[in-house]
Amino acid sequence: MLAPLIRCAALFAAGAALLAACTGRQSAPTETADQFVARVNREMTGLSRELNETGWIQATYITADSQSLSARALDRYLAYFSSAVKASRAYDGQQLSPQTARALQKLRLGVSAPAPEDPAKRAELTRLSTRLEATYGEAKFCVDGADHPDSCKGVDDLGEILATTRDYARLEKIWTGWHDQGAQMREDYARFIGLANEGAKELGFADLGAMWRSGYDMPADEFTAVAEKLWNQVKPLYEALHCYAGAKLAAKYGADKVKAGEPIPAHLFGNMWAQQWNRIYDDILMPYPSVRVESADRALKAQHWDAVRMTKSAESFYTSLGFQTLPASFWERSMLVRPRDREVVCHASAWDIDTQDDVRIKMCMKQTEEDLFTIYHELGHVYYYLSYKTLPYLFQDGAHDGFHEAIGDTVNLSVTPAYLTQIGLARAAKPSREAVLNAQMKLAAEKIAFLPFGKVVDEWRWKVFSGEIKPADYNRSWWELRRKYQGIAPPVVRDETQFDAGAKYHVPGNTPYTRYFLSFILQFQLHKALCDAAGFKGPLHECSVFGSKEAGAKFQQMLAAGASEPWQDTLEKLTGKREMDAAVIIEYFQPLMQWLAEQNKGRSCGWT
Repeated sequence: MLAPLIRCAALFAAGAALLAACTGRQSAPTETADQFVARVNREMTGLSRELNETGWIQATYITADSQSLSARALDRYLAYFSSAVKASRAYDGQQLSPQTARALQKLRLGVSAPAPEDPAKRAELTRLSTRLEATYGEAKFCVDGADHPDSCKGVDDLGEILATTRDYARLEKIWTGWHDQGAQMREDYARFIGLANEGAKELGFADLGAMWRSGYDMPADEFTAVAEKLWNQVKPLYEALHCYAGAKLAAKYGADKVKAGEPIPAHLFGNMWAQQWNRIYDDILMPYPSVRVESADRALKAQHWDAVRMTKSAESFYTSLGFQTLPASFWERSMLVRPRDREVVCHASAWDIDTQDDVRIKMCMKQTEEDLFTIYHELGHVYYYLSYKTLPYLFQDGAHDGFHEAIGDTVNLSVTPAYLTQIGLARAAKPSREAVLNAQMKLAAEKIAFLPFGKVVDEWRWKVFSGEIKPADYNRSWWELRRKYQGIAPPVVRDETQFDAGAKYHVPGNTPYTRYFLSFILQFQLHKALCDAAGFKGPLHECSVFGSKEAGAKFQQMLAAGASEPWQDTLEKLTGKREMDAAVIIEYFQPLMQWLAEQNKGRSCGWT
């Protein structure tokens, strides 16, 4: 018992309550709840900085040493977190101020994978966490076989092939090659979940899924019902889009490969996970090919927009609303393109290193419209960080995690064809019914196509966490849910030697995914509210708030609240409503819904 005691004493020398929790002794707290929260805010700020710094190195310099450093920092952070949560129980039943009570609640939900109190198990969890992420980042599929090392590509390059190739057999090969990489993570993932579940139960939750769902200012079961209600609001639009896409893909690849009334093969949507369909828009989904919605791809290359210029463009949108310019350190420390000399995790992400001004982007940017939209999205996170930086550490977060993802995408809804024309990336197009339908289809292929996938990832994990889905059934249950919600199926037979959920970064990375589903609902609500604040009159899909200081002021007020109050209060500040509502999506896409209803007449829609 001596070594654990020394470790705890060194880490928590300033806190008798935390030390008592670490050694297992139960004693009355030696400080008030307000004092406890204030100290935890200070100490977690320092530990968070170390965790973010080592995490940044591990993601941008993948080596055994960087993984070890990141794992040790994560171990220290989780040790403090677990002990702080245990110590916080000394204040249960006390009369607390609303802010202190909320801070304690946020503390108990502070990590996505709480470690068990046992030091050996905690160390194992952190090793598994870093190994899973590194395995994903280093995974490659050799398109032309292992004898041709130049053909061995990671998920980004493989995804680009999938997006630009229309040969059915080659698409199947690329899709299968990447998804086969998940198998090497299956055993580690099952063990990781067992440990994280154990940690969640020690914190008083039924399982890790119940813990995740408890972060929405309502009971976990009530939140499950809210998510299902939101999905049912948009389900008719998705089903109409799916029916139309199936008919178009059948015309392209043959009715024997894409069968009416059955799930569509997952490798045909131009995206490794069939989560967004915008990469098959130009040559397959576009309603009126003769009336083209011009992509910014050509202009980005012709005008030599490099990663910095693309990021500067995104910054200029936010500053037009009244936000500050980005700190100089952002430009010095961000990774905006893939380095040539080392392995990195290219998955785009925003980083708040020190909870103040050291904000960064990690991304492997290319001269594509998709990456332009991505950097506008990622800067939404950055400006959220900067907006709430004056709050205590435990409140430095989104109103709920869907808010954090929605901010940048709300801005992207204002990156309209007219806006792209304004900044020189598109030519002015004559407005017409056909042009409107083309633009709506392009956006629906990204936004509406995503919604069921956004729900499936955590629907599957919640069942895994609860034990309803056993490790022996990982793959079968994954594809059952994807058939149910998305109406897609794997292009080849998959069995339980595979781990296809692991082919999506957020699963081995243990990043909750419902946030993305919620963000795709919220962004339309927020967009409408900002358009109203800007005084916009006209169809919602034509609105851009670029340059509106009035909209920007309301936006900043909402962001500055961070997680300091229930999300319902934060949402009400901007929208006047206290609940998430997908009805705005139906309003936004009304022209497309009417058109799809006409196009799908007589077709065999849906899937068995």
